[in-house]
Amino acid sequence: MLSAIYWNPDPKIFTVPFLNFPILWYGVFFALGFWFAFLIVVRILTHYFRLLPSYKKLDATELKKRAHLLVDRLTVYIVIGTILGARIGHFIFYEHPSEYLADPMEFFRFRNGGLASHGAIIGIVAATILFSYRIRKKYPDLTWLRILDFIAVPTALAGACIRVGNFFNQEILGTPTNLPWAVVFGHPADGSLPVPRHPAQLYEALWYLVVFFVLLYLSNKPSFLLRQGKLVGLFLIFVFAFRFFIEFLKTEQSHLLSAFYLTMGQILSIPVIVLGILFYFHERFPK
Repeated sequence: MLSAIYWNPDPKIFTVPFLNFPILWYGVFFALGFWFAFLIVVRILTHYFRLLPSYKKLDATELKKRAHLLVDRLTVYIVIGTILGARIGHFIFYEHPSEYLADPMEFFRFRNGGLASHGAIIGIVAATILFSYRIRKKYPDLTWLRILDFIAVPTALAGACIRVGNFFNQEILGTPTNLPWAVVFGHPADGSLPVPRHPAQLYEALWYLVVFFVLLYLSNKPSFLLRQGKLVGLFLIFVFAFRFFIEFLKTEQSHLLSAFYLTMGQILSIPVIVLGILFYFHERFPK
């Protein structure tokens, strides 16, 4: 206990005067993730346009302008898809139906926490399919799978930001450990005892950063950028394979499982990994 790191920050940075509205660390990191993602997708999309013969006549300023406008519109879809998908996923996978049926308004109380990454993936895919359908006449090359390639790169960085936010919120806790870098959370969000635990949130954040830099490097290579499904396939495989194994060092988040060998997070990660493999090798499958 004496060798562990004690962590008990105030989840609020400050409260907006007169409105009595708290600004949370989690919300700031969540917003930072989307902001970084916006800038990176603009960069990747501009680079993609430069590689297409149909855009050779346009100068760099015009290409960036087009990319910026497209990503502006895409961001609205992705933000809505992420939040709705993550929120719905949380209630389906991690809460007992009686809890939210008794108080349906809990769905809209985002400050109480409760966002599931597996649900977010479903929401993002749905939002991307809808967006590609809306722009298909003007941008036929921007299929939903190609757009997923572009947004997969910064999504890894956004995931790292969100996990740091979870660390500030003292949620998604690790299992107890005696390792010297164990963290004692002063006020765990789940009301558990303040014992030395694996900082599982930081393990995930560091891995997501590694995935981000690998994907960013590969996104500069035409062999990856021009072939649909490669980047998003690697993202899903790298992130959710790690997610499967890191679950062994995390406390169970779902109230729906008991006396089962795998956690809900592990069960949900398996089909996402399979989906990543299908995306990566989709060009080899019969059409």
